[in-house]
This record gives sequence, structure tokens and C-alpha cells, in this order.
Amino acid sequence: MNYADSSLDIPEQEPCAFCDYLSGARPFTILCRNDLVAVLVTREQRGIGHLLILPVRHYPTLLESESHERHAMMDTLAWAASAIDAAFERPGIAVWQNNGTTAHQAIPHLHFHIAGTLPDGGTDFDDVPELTVEQTGHIAEQILAAAPPNGPCSPAS
Repeated sequence: MNYADSSLDIPEQEPCAFCDYLSGARPFTILCRNDLVAVLVTREQRGIGHLLILPVRHYPTLLESESHERHAMMDTLAWAASAIDAAFERPGIAVWQNNGTTAHQAIPHLHFHIAGTLPDGGTDFDDVPELTVEQTGHIAEQILAAAPPNGPCSPAS
């Protein structure tokens, strides 16, 4: 299905921030990536070890994903959950994904959020401080050091 055939109101953003991060046009911490999926450490940490799982191919919503991409993203989400759990030992792990502006999608590139819960539980949807790339690099190091071996993507170089 094409989002143009749906009733979803897709946010507008040109150029796509995620595509710029993946191409290296804008600095961002890429934890790992393969031909299908990338894992980024978000600068807005709404939970402990907050990561973004996204397809390398640009498309705005889950509606445009192909079966092999969905499988790759789900395998990567499971790997990321294990890595966050091992690195931070949180009592809960949250996963969320939004399609369309009324669902609070801000960037028109499919992505899943995954994060360990905060000390008081849940995640933070209020304003959070924006971390530097150096700070998110440190989070990436912690997660990769604890990550299960043979994950679905290779560490970014």
C-alpha cells in the first residue's frame, strides 16, 4: 500500500533528517546498520538507552513497508531490547511507533522507538534535553558492550 492511498496525514520535512543521518550529511550516532535496517541513538533520550530502529530505505509509514523489512526491523527490535536490558537492567522496556501527524509522527521516515523505562516507570514525552553526539556515542558504547553477539546488524564504522 502507498500512503498516498491512505487517509494518513504525513508530516512534511525536506530533506529527511533520518536520511541525512544515514548518509552522513548530518552528525548522529549510528549504533549499527545493515542493508535493510539501522539503529540510531536518539539525542532526545525519553527513556534509558533510547534507540530508533528504522529502515535504510526511505518511506514514511508502516503501510509502505515490505515483509522482509518488517521482519528485519522486528529482529532488530528484539536484539535492541536484549541489549538495553543487558546494559541498563531496567524493570521495563517500551516500544512505540507512530504513523501520521495525529499519531505524533514528526519525521516522515518509518521508525520505531525502544527504551528502558525511567526510574519512576514509563518514558518521558515532555520536553527533554538534547544530548550531544559525544553523549549519545557513550550510550552506544554501553549498549554495544552488553549487546548479544551475532546481532542483526553490524556496528557502524
